[in-house]
Amino acid sequence: MATEKEKFLAGEPYHIMDPELAADETKARRLCKMMNELDDTASEEKEHLVRQLFGSVGKSPWVQPNFRCDFGYNIHVGDYFMCNYDNVILDIAPVTIGNHCMLAPHVQIYAAYHPLNPTEREEFVGLGKPVTLGDDVWVGGGSVILPGVTLGNNVIVGANSTVTKSFGDNVIIAGNPARVLRENPHKFKK
Repeated sequence: MATEKEKFLAGEPYHIMDPELAADETKARRLCKMMNELDDTASEEKEHLVRQLFGSVGKSPWVQPNFRCDFGYNIHVGDYFMCNYDNVILDIAPVTIGNHCMLAPHVQIYAAYHPLNPTEREEFVGLGKPVTLGDDVWVGGGSVILPGVTLGNNVIVGANSTVTKSFGDNVIIAGNPARVLRENPHKFKK
């Protein structure tokens, strides 16, 4: 029989109060706290903590305080990731962020959700769906990205948007729920 952590890592429903997962969350919280207490003069130390916390990290990550996440090891960022102030990533499922991505202040990325069935919620069942951001994505301040969303390359998300579904490359989206406002005139070249 699979442990709750094995179920969690396999993307299956799991018990959110599992002691092994709670220990993983405590470790992530401690790393976040240490990272959040550093100022910009400690950039090497901060980068070292980001690399300890995240599952994989490209070149030159920049994470401002106060950053919070559930586990950290389900977060994968590419080169030159920039995460501004007061961001939250609930990484119950993998959160994959491409190269040259920017998160403005107060962005929330949720790969976590709970069952619709109240009995399962009362039993503390947790669920997750991966979130993926392509290369050169800019998420405006106060935006929320929900479980299961994939954003293509060169997507701009307007401030205070709620992204409930996936979008392809080269679009500017905004609203609640987010919708395409127009194509991004500066096409992604790769």
